[in-house]
Amino acid sequence: MQRLPQPDAGITPEPIRPGIDVQINGEAFRHTGDPQMPLLWYLRDVLRLTGCKYACDRGECGACSVLLDGTLARACTLPMQELQGRSITTVEGLAQADGTLHPLQQAWIDEDAILCGYCQPGMLIAAADLLARKSDPSDDDIDGMKNLCRCGSHPRVRAAIRRAAAGMKGARK
Repeated sequence: MQRLPQPDAGITPEPIRPGIDVQINGEAFRHTGDPQMPLLWYLRDVLRLTGCKYACDRGECGACSVLLDGTLARACTLPMQELQGRSITTVEGLAQADGTLHPLQQAWIDEDAILCGYCQPGMLIAAADLLARKSDPSDDDIDGMKNLCRCGSHPRVRAAIRRAAAGMKGARK
């Protein structure tokens, strides 16, 4: 039997650094960097969750949409210091742990809603927020989502949301 080397008695472990603890897609993370860092950059640059997109930096376009404690929010406007103890869901967190797609993701595929695709992660998150609030949204409700798409995918997105709503309604019964 081989003996493992003993650690140097003079080594003292570094104490746990203080930070901002958040749940992202059901997993715990601690941000120990700049507390002013926007959530968008933490997701993209630190965690490499690149579904959340950078576009306007003012929260107007919706490309950086996330669910913050289950409610639609714009990651580019959220400094990490305001997120202690909060729960964030990104487009990467919509699917189930086993890889089963969220009904919205499947409807997006079925309706071929993705054109260039840049805005679609934000659209999916906004649609998830909408369906959580309204199980049978009207066209006006869907059109009221404040997500920009330069490719003109809105008619396909509307059809995908309607498809997902119908499927989710059947699953709830």
